[in-house]
Amino acid sequence: MIIDFHTHVYPDKLAHRIVDALAGRADVAANTDGTAQGLIDSMRHAGIDTSVVLPVATRKGQFDSINRFAKSLNEMGQGLLSFGGIHPDDDDIKGKLRYLRENGFLGVKLHPDYQDTMIDDEKYIDIVSECQRLGMIVVTHAGKDPAYDIVHCPPERGRRMLDEVYRRTGFDEPFFVFAHLGGNQPLSEVERYIVGQNCYIDISCAFADIGHFSATPDEDIVRVIHTHGADKILFATDSPWNPQDRYVERVKGLNSLTDREKEMILFENAKNLLDRAAGE
Repeated sequence: MIIDFHTHVYPDKLAHRIVDALAGRADVAANTDGTAQGLIDSMRHAGIDTSVVLPVATRKGQFDSINRFAKSLNEMGQGLLSFGGIHPDDDDIKGKLRYLRENGFLGVKLHPDYQDTMIDDEKYIDIVSECQRLGMIVVTHAGKDPAYDIVHCPPERGRRMLDEVYRRTGFDEPFFVFAHLGGNQPLSEVERYIVGQNCYIDISCAFADIGHFSATPDEDIVRVIHTHGADKILFATDSPWNPQDRYVERVKGLNSLTDREKEMILFENAKNLLDRAAGE
């Protein structure tokens, strides 16, 4: 069993245009056409059972349309599990998060670069704190995005946000996911501020020779896994931007990891996190 905790799809009528625009902006190539069926086909080829889809609200006012589409993906099934999308400038944040929770969404995705907001901004702290109270998972883009000059979620600010959320809520159950190996580059800052903290790290966009803005040698990835704890690492690809099949092969081929560690990363950690959010 394999769960990919970080994927993206777009409505069929818009997928081609969105994928082309994002690929051009970041100077990267896509590995699927960006549609739900494209992801499903990729999963079948790679042997992935479930893909967590992470919608991004890029401006205020997209909440209804984005989450209608996300809900349709959850109703479709076929291994797709979509989180909700929310923008930090949306009105009635608490009401919107309650709506998502009541409609079966297990988490939300934040993208500080696309949302032009620093991760330790008060608006994000409010969102993440409310998600913690509601038992919802939060995944954030972390580190540099190739389409942006400013890094809106550097490791130091990510740590500051996380510490403040735990202080305000009084909860210490790990629920927050830093994508892209916690921020990827520079890895020294990730290891200083994120590694070892009470959070999850996903490995999307980590491997040096697979997909886009990947520059971390395998030995460094394994070091992060062992230092942070293999029980808090999530398999993730950022499909359509990285090939799911090659990511599966790469993790399975990491000889420095035990079979047990691979099992946790590829499936068990994600299953446990999703089950907790679902109240199971």
